Amino acid sequence: MKFGKIKLRREHLERILVGGAAALVLFLAARGTQPPMVEVPYESVPDEVATVAEPDVPMQETTLYYRDGNGYLVPVTVEVPRQEGIAKATLSLLTASTVNDMEAASLGLLTVAPEGTAYDLDISDGRARVDLSAEALNAADAEQESAMVSAIVETLTTFDTVDTVEFLVDGQKRDTLTHGTTVSGTFTGGLVNPESVETGAGLSAADTVMLYFPSDSGRMLVPVTRTVFGEADINTAVFELLKGPRQDSGLQNALPQDCALIDVTVKDGVATINLSREFEQALQGADGGRHALRALMLTCGRFPGVESVEILVEGEPYSTEGPTAAPTFVNSAEEMESWYPGVLEVE
Repeated sequence: MKFGKIKLRREHLERILVGGAAALVLFLAARGTQPPMVEVPYESVPDEVATVAEPDVPMQETTLYYRDGNGYLVPVTVEVPRQEGIAKATLSLLTASTVNDMEAASLGLLTVAPEGTAYDLDISDGRARVDLSAEALNAADAEQESAMVSAIVETLTTFDTVDTVEFLVDGQKRDTLTHGTTVSGTFTGGLVNPESVETGAGLSAADTVMLYFPSDSGRMLVPVTRTVFGEADINTAVFELLKGPRQDSGLQNALPQDCALIDVTVKDGVATINLSREFEQALQGADGGRHALRALMLTCGRFPGVESVEILVEGEPYSTEGPTAAPTFVNSAEEMESWYPGVLEVE
């Protein structure tokens, strides 16, 4: 059985409680029965997280990382109230709680940090020092533990003020967490969902490119770090995107399988991608080609100097609108909900 998206705020719960109490009073009055005095403690209504704004509060976009059912980290851009300590407020959304879990579930995703995990954060000179509370040691397994550490690093390094991340746990330095995940040393972002690489000769000449593929549900784009041998330039990245995800990845092709790359050029900040006629098949998909176009723009937009992307189909612009600015976000929570209304599965 499926239900529409459930999003209960404090005021919603209060209205439910008050409305229910009023209905009970009317029912008992009709029967000539004196209703009992019922006191509903204010504390019994779950608190909304600090990231829910009051009306007219200025909002700010920020990106955080959830995980999906296949274990992939998935970036999601959300709006939170503009405030001092926006990075810490964003980290708070990673922790399992009634509200955070429901928000993640509405997107088909999961929070990454154990319930109760809190964050003490200090940022200076490009370095973020994160002190995790002891609850961070309660991860269910190594997969959740690793996802938590990676999500914190990737979430923090989306901020211009953060280049590197260091960890403390309950005020102390540790080498590893409960299930063996390393938290010593300095962490940098940009290595999201790395594909496994077979060991062998030539690894010294390897480099990486970031690619974007639709999730198994087709609802969002998942970044994947792929190792390539040779120059990791924009041509290589688009070619690897056309090759698609690994067969056992659980991800989908971003572009039609028969689509071929003719060439890629970059001039005056515009990356022009010339594709074969088969690209038009993507525009006939259920999402109208949104994921195909965004996957191309995000993949190319990671290269220095690329400010916008133009798609050609066998030399002809597929759109009369000209180059499109490379997006600065991968998955917008608001946009995803408008394309695919969120649901919660109830057994």
